[in-house]
Amino acid sequence: MKYRLLLILWVLHSYCAFGQLGNTADIPIDSTSTITPKEWTEDLSQKYIGEEFNYQIKTGESQNLLARFITWIGQGLQRVFGIEISPQVLQVIEHIIYLLMAILAIYLLVKVLTNESFNSIFTRKAKNLGTVNLTEEHIETIDLHKLLQEALQVQNYRLAIRYQFLLTLQNLSKKEIISWHFEKTNSDYLSEIKDKNLKQGFKKVSYLYDHIWYGEQEIDIYRYDQYTVEFNSINQLTTV
Repeated sequence: MKYRLLLILWVLHSYCAFGQLGNTADIPIDSTSTITPKEWTEDLSQKYIGEEFNYQIKTGESQNLLARFITWIGQGLQRVFGIEISPQVLQVIEHIIYLLMAILAIYLLVKVLTNESFNSIFTRKAKNLGTVNLTEEHIETIDLHKLLQEALQVQNYRLAIRYQFLLTLQNLSKKEIISWHFEKTNSDYLSEIKDKNLKQGFKKVSYLYDHIWYGEQEIDIYRYDQYTVEFNSINQLTTV
């Protein structure tokens, strides 16, 4: 039975193959027509150029939020003032904004980590500050007058106020009115001062110092001259 079934399948397969050969023999062959090759008369490299074929410039939903905003501004300028800004220019503006954002991020990071202004890292003003290491030197051994003059020469009046205050502490320490230590606070020094006039003067100069130095308040020469009156007053009291 198995062999009979295989024989029937072989006969059917042979018949179908023979029928296909018969059909292909009836297909007519066109020997009279000629094939003309197609020639391109246009320069395709010039035809498919332009902004609509520039796939490196993202448009529409492929743009991020900033790029969409810049594009919207550019379209608004074109509608209102007739100023047409190309996508390439808008892309340059986008990159400039990214650069400014990166600079701002670096500025904030430096400000948080160092508690100093961004430009002070690269200027001479910051170097003057670095010459005072109160954790390694005693305040009486530091030439604060020289550092004060250097700060004034570069017009860093905020730094000059710091040196003015350190000069006050230096004078009080030399007169043994206070016992200086770099870990002490202004409140500690205030409690050590017994003279009422000195105590009142120290309150004023310590407030000015905290407000200007730690509050990062930039001052000009006129305000500096006004503030030095208070420092001169307390320094005169220590020389009596």
